Amino acid sequence: MIPGKEYRPRELYRIAWRRRYTILVPAIAVTAACAMWVQSLPARYRSDALILVVPQRVPESYVRSTVIGRLDNRLYALALATVSRTRLEPIIQEFALYGDRRRSDTMQDLVERMRNDIDIDMVKADALRVSYVAPDGRTAMRVVERLVSQLIDESRRSRETLAEETNRFLETQLADARLRLVETEQRIETYRRRHADEMPAQLSGILQAQHNGEMRLQALLDSIHQDRDRRIVLERMLADTSTPAAVPGPAGPSATAVEGAPIGLPAAEELRHAEALLAELRARLTPRHPDVVRLARLTATLRQNAAGEPDVALPTPPLPDAIDRQDRHRDIRAELGSLDERITAQLDEEKRVREAVTDDTKRIDAMPARESELTELMRDYQTLQENYRGLLTKKEESRVAADLEHRQGGEQFKILDAPRVPAQPSSPNRARIDLIGVMAGLALGLCLAAALEWFDLTLRSESDVQIALDVPVVALIPAVARRRANRGQLFLWLPHTRR
Repeated sequence: MIPGKEYRPRELYRIAWRRRYTILVPAIAVTAACAMWVQSLPARYRSDALILVVPQRVPESYVRSTVIGRLDNRLYALALATVSRTRLEPIIQEFALYGDRRRSDTMQDLVERMRNDIDIDMVKADALRVSYVAPDGRTAMRVVERLVSQLIDESRRSRETLAEETNRFLETQLADARLRLVETEQRIETYRRRHADEMPAQLSGILQAQHNGEMRLQALLDSIHQDRDRRIVLERMLADTSTPAAVPGPAGPSATAVEGAPIGLPAAEELRHAEALLAELRARLTPRHPDVVRLARLTATLRQNAAGEPDVALPTPPLPDAIDRQDRHRDIRAELGSLDERITAQLDEEKRVREAVTDDTKRIDAMPARESELTELMRDYQTLQENYRGLLTKKEESRVAADLEHRQGGEQFKILDAPRVPAQPSSPNRARIDLIGVMAGLALGLCLAAALEWFDLTLRSESDVQIALDVPVVALIPAVARRRANRGQLFLWLPHTRR
């Protein structure tokens, strides 16, 4: 290559023509070698099938599928399951694949080679293309048929298994939810029985009972006050009737009559009666009370009279006033006895009513706490009930979805293009490889010619002399030869004279 020389297209053409044998010989050699190598390669046939994923025929609004997740992810999982060793090893043994390598390679190597020969592509979001390459077209078709069958069976099996597992899981969760719901119901029932009188629902009844009890208590108190006032009056009346009445003139051994004692008794009997009455008055009245003082004097008089009285006294006819006082005294004492009994009964009734009112008040005071505890229990119960209902609904939906899968009504695979026996081999592409060989041979020849031209410093024209030596050319002497291919030129030049 001459330094500073510009290679124009015409010059490049001359170089190519001059180096034509350098270019053609490698190109022809490489092309022939590539053609021979291509002819030695074994033919391989590709068979494929196109599968379309058909959605379930029943609308999702009626039956919700238990299979979740994106379709492409599920198809990718199916493809991995299809090319697993568990699936490929029986196919290799059934169709006797790779017979020339079964003696030298292990089964794992054969499975890996078959994986490389299998191609599963996602054509669209809902379509798969399964293909297999084999030395024989019919074998390739049969293998593709088996792969497609396994893929469809795996999809159906996985969907049915998923539906059944979902159904079993929901059954287990439903049983647990039912058990917790029953336990909560039992706790609520036990709580209600334990605090039956303190439930918020009975507030109106308890308030009414408390109100009735308070009214009853007030009525009892009023009645007791009235009875006690009446008793005081009767006690005063009894005290008035207890004053002894004097008998006009001597009438026997005793000149006095004691209240409450029969008329005409001996003095000793009348004395005992007076002493008993005096003890009763002293128990109720003060010693300075006029009745006590008067009855004490009468008792002393009777004691003096009894000292000289014989054992038998003659009967003295009673006075009418004394008889009337005795009757009044007896009636007042009887009324006092019945009044005391009634007051005692009323006091007992007051105690019972007061205890009932107190119990009602305690129950009313405990109702907020019971309402809070019952609300907490009911909140848990409602949560469990809603969870149970939701699980029951899901369980029914899962059962229907599983039944749909068993009836082949769910998502299915439809074979659009069935595998066929290929008419022509898919590989090797001999025309393409031959073209590549020709291009590679030409590239090699051009590279050799460019290398030779790079190291060639021959001056072949006047311009080459001027570019390389920078001197003027005086004359050109043509080369004389018999054949035109050996013709050349002889160049004469003179040194350039600089002025």
